[in-house]
Amino acid sequence: MIKLKRLNGKEFVVNCELIQYLEETPDTVITLTTGTKIVVAETVDEIIEKVIEYKASILDYSRNARRKEV
Repeated sequence: MIKLKRLNGKEFVVNCELIQYLEETPDTVITLTTGTKIVVAETVDEIIEKVIEYKASILDYSRNARRKEV
């Protein structure tokens, strides 16, 4: 899950695995695999960075969990 802001500043989280595509028109619009469209304050590049950080944190967690098992 990544934390984003709507244009009115309210924060919410979205399951980044459901993101189908992003576009700037000029506002950033997220289209989910469900067909839902969400307009957010972040740029496409900022969202991409958040997704990368989220997925990297899952890998780190997995690596640390395996180390504890040994």
